[in-house]
Amino acid sequence: MQVDSIAEQLFFTTVRIDTRNPAGVQGSGTGFFYSHVLSDKNIPFVVSNKHVVMGQAAGKLTFVQRKDNAPQLGKGFQLEIQGWNDVWFGHPDPDVDIAICPLAPLEQHIKAQNVDIFYRTVGPETVPSEEQLSKLDAIESVTFVGYPNGIWDRENLLPVARRGTTASPLHVDFENTPRFLIDASVFGGSSGSPVFIFDQGMFAVKGGGTTVGSRLFFVGVVAAVFFRTSLNQIVAVPVPTQTLPMVEQQEMVDLGIVFKARTVVETVAAFLKGKNVT
Repeated sequence: MQVDSIAEQLFFTTVRIDTRNPAGVQGSGTGFFYSHVLSDKNIPFVVSNKHVVMGQAAGKLTFVQRKDNAPQLGKGFQLEIQGWNDVWFGHPDPDVDIAICPLAPLEQHIKAQNVDIFYRTVGPETVPSEEQLSKLDAIESVTFVGYPNGIWDRENLLPVARRGTTASPLHVDFENTPRFLIDASVFGGSSGSPVFIFDQGMFAVKGGGTTVGSRLFFVGVVAAVFFRTSLNQIVAVPVPTQTLPMVEQQEMVDLGIVFKARTVVETVAAFLKGKNVT
């Protein structure tokens, strides 16, 4: 498979995360590749949610192998990381559900096994500036990629792409936190999914009218979903990672909570500062 278009590349921005908690319960979630630029060098990270990766007894990542700069669909490499909790670094704010792991040491270990992996990183150039955010409308179409309920193309090792719309304006911090809402079906395993504004060919612009062209913005990371309880209360909880049936008294409301892309940038900056990387 040749990966040429932006849409094709989005399918290789994610990595499947499988975990086992201290009680032995299996879970799954999504990670994605983000590249930070420092002194003209790209420093890649795996990004996910704290509730997906932290506090787990064990975890592993499943990559797609590469040959001749192309993905080998169906041929994967599963990396079980010793000292799982030690490799993850969380956003310094305990209420921001973002965690990162440097990719370079993992990739070096994989290469030592004579294996190359294929992936595409989400770059800082796709993170919208404040000016660009102000030009986005209050309701925009969004695309997110991941492994909902652990579902993926098992034969080709590809994630699932889904679509929805923003349910709160992107340029406004929902409840004065670095989050916004999406109107989309967010299921367990979607935790850690990157969220994009992705338009091809033509798209509507704020104020009316359309523009011919394409655009791609990385706008956030799926982290939580709203539930209706048996008492008809609407509560927000982290997207579950366990592929277990929900209790009957809880019903998803199809509103997902997304941490804004800037929280990923902040987490990387805090990591580099803590490690004295300049």
